[in-house]
Amino acid sequence: MTERIRHKGHLAQTGIYLGKFLRMFVFQNDWKVLPMGALIAAIVTFVVGANIFKTQEGTKLGVFALVCVCIWNGFFNSIQVVCREREIIKHEHRSGLHMSSYIFAQMIYQLLLCSAQTVVTLLICSVAGVEIPKEGIVTPRGMLDMGISILLITYTADMMALMVSCIVKNTTTAMTTMPFLLIFQLVFSGGFFTLEGIAEKIKYITISHWGMDSLCCVGRYNELPMVTLWNTLVNFKDIEIEGLTPLKDILIQIERSGYRDAFLQWSGEQNMINGYEATVQNVTPNWLILIILMAVFIIAAIIALEFIDRDKR
Repeated sequence: MTERIRHKGHLAQTGIYLGKFLRMFVFQNDWKVLPMGALIAAIVTFVVGANIFKTQEGTKLGVFALVCVCIWNGFFNSIQVVCREREIIKHEHRSGLHMSSYIFAQMIYQLLLCSAQTVVTLLICSVAGVEIPKEGIVTPRGMLDMGISILLITYTADMMALMVSCIVKNTTTAMTTMPFLLIFQLVFSGGFFTLEGIAEKIKYITISHWGMDSLCCVGRYNELPMVTLWNTLVNFKDIEIEGLTPLKDILIQIERSGYRDAFLQWSGEQNMINGYEATVQNVTPNWLILIILMAVFIIAAIIALEFIDRDKR
């Protein structure tokens, strides 16, 4: 490998390493990330899939879980790929390896891997009965919009993990770092925890925040009914006022009149979020910011590896 690399240009080196990664996928069991990702997606959709894209509450919970799956898949894909062969990379760099070529080869390989994981995730969602909106926002089909969003979330997380793998000392450190990164992404997503002050600003640098926004837009969150208000009223229906149960009587009357669905839809209209409006102006900036974060991680990864010769580890 050393002699071949010494006399090859950037493009040729990229091809050599891409071939190496593809062989590792087949012969070193790197393919196991696909069934593992499918299993995680199946578990998540089994738990939250019934109401995703059907109610606002179910959509928000389901999208949060789906973003978790994407980020986990991306992290697991590349968190160890560089640090586990650091000594080999250092030796080959001294023999003529261009780090940009190595990273570009990783980018292509990881993109193929993330694309396969995206297809698997969409298939699992389809089998689980998740009703993805048929009409797209940016593209003609909702499934394609959903696929692009899932791919961008997964691939951006993958590039973040690749950057970490280029920086840390060994695989033990990499695997120790991964849970912290995952928790950070989930806590600062802004999806379920109320963030204020500095925490509110931190969410804008997380993959999870932009991922949730894009999936909620594609899932047409603002057009869905909200059930929380109705369920709360049902829980209190037996409260008596001077021997009467007026709330119960009202709920019964709403149901008999066939206005329950209209009430749920009205509740959803009162709970709309501007950032979740199903418009191109909302979706494309989310995608663009994920691409920008991805580019930052790639540049940082290349810079980190360029200094590998100074590494005394």
